[in-house]
Amino acid sequence: MSLDGFDEGPIWNEHQWESHLDEIEKRSEQLRRFITSDPKGNTPRWITLLQESLDELDAVEAFIEEELLLDEAYFPEDEDDWEDDEDEFEDDDFFFRNSIYPFDSYEEDEDDDDFDYGEDWKELSDDFTLSDYGSIENLEVYKDARSYAVDVLKWAENIPSHLQTKQVHEFIINVLKISAKLAGGYSFGFEQDVLGGNIAYTKKALYSANNALNYLQHMKKEPFIVPSIYAKLHGRLFEIRNDIGVYVQEMRDRFQLGFE
Repeated sequence: MSLDGFDEGPIWNEHQWESHLDEIEKRSEQLRRFITSDPKGNTPRWITLLQESLDELDAVEAFIEEELLLDEAYFPEDEDDWEDDEDEFEDDDFFFRNSIYPFDSYEEDEDDDDFDYGEDWKELSDDFTLSDYGSIENLEVYKDARSYAVDVLKWAENIPSHLQTKQVHEFIINVLKISAKLAGGYSFGFEQDVLGGNIAYTKKALYSANNALNYLQHMKKEPFIVPSIYAKLHGRLFEIRNDIGVYVQEMRDRFQLGFE
């Protein structure tokens, strides 16, 4: 990713980034509805993804990729599009660092100078997870959220169609969004000039986790969810939500430290 010229402007905090990301979501909503729905809008996206995928993990990763592509489509590539009142930002390839999918394996030409310094191994090391050299595959909260989404899809497949209420669909879509938003945040990286964007995007994962908890709690007495299953779904989601909160705070601390 090229960030040439970006550091010449003021560094945005998480609130400035959040405002920018909210505007992007508004502009992409029409495209999102067109792509993620069947022509008549009768089939929830998670069901379509399961029908089109090899297994539940494949469906979850397809959702993540789709979400990242939709968001990327509305990130400006022209520096004239980066405006914050009087300020402009330049970034030729902002959203994705090494690949269009942040959980893909990092590939680097062996002839590249960085290869001589052994940078590739850092992606495999937990020590570099929270750095631009790391891999989201080592980020525990992301792995937990993705695993949870897979298990939720496996559970949801067994719910009779006539019992798949709007609450069920909203619960599932918010669960899927947790992983997607974590991946989107991670793709920003951890440098000071983009860390605010990482935080803002990760907060959207936190909001999705809270929404999913709310929908799950409203389904507690539904006939398709027995107490033991509810307790497991709630307990894991509650822990993931809390871990995302801790992750956000760690990044906030790092952001503030950069100004000291």
